[in-house]
Amino acid sequence: MNDTGIQERLVSAFWPRPATGDATAQPVNSKSTRAREVTICLAGALLLALSSKVSVPLLPVPMTLQPLAVLCIGAAYGTRLSVITMLAYLACGICGLPVFANTPPLPAGPSYLLGPTGGFLLSYIPAAAFMGRIAEMKLDRSFATMLPCALFANAIILACGFLWLAFVANLGAGGSGIGIAEAWSKGVAPFLLGDVLKAGLAAAILPAMWSLLRARLAP
Repeated sequence: MNDTGIQERLVSAFWPRPATGDATAQPVNSKSTRAREVTICLAGALLLALSSKVSVPLLPVPMTLQPLAVLCIGAAYGTRLSVITMLAYLACGICGLPVFANTPPLPAGPSYLLGPTGGFLLSYIPAAAFMGRIAEMKLDRSFATMLPCALFANAIILACGFLWLAFVANLGAGGSGIGIAEAWSKGVAPFLLGDVLKAGLAAAILPAMWSLLRARLAP
């Protein structure tokens, strides 16, 4: 814990890790600790899946609420748990569970990840890790410090998605990638305003949650 009695990550502040009887001791590596972390990661993966279903059906990349979910999970979970959560979510989709946007009617599985949205999905790992690191540096406590970080994390998502769509995406008979100009016009430009708004919302949510926690802990 820090000097205010609030733990480094928001999720740990609301759901602390089990500890030994000694107040100064470090939390123990027990079955209850592992169960807690598995539950947290599965909850985050479920949130990602649900946010993928709130979408505007643009082509070839739908607009969803997933970037907002990624930013919030990264900042709330910290680096390690948020990366595990992103990997668990992607693993669910690769295994065929309908956790990605437009699944169904589109089939989930490895082929989906190789398609137009693959770069965006893979970008969630570094974006969440960045936000996790920001939280561990306590930059998620105010809107002023959180906003530029959230904007940068969104830029990571857009950059990875743009490069994938332009050069790598498997388009079947159309080959790989749609080129720089088309990737910008279809995979980046339509999302800029929405992603700025999502970053602003994430930058408001996390400090608000910390304020709520401080109010709970206040005598």
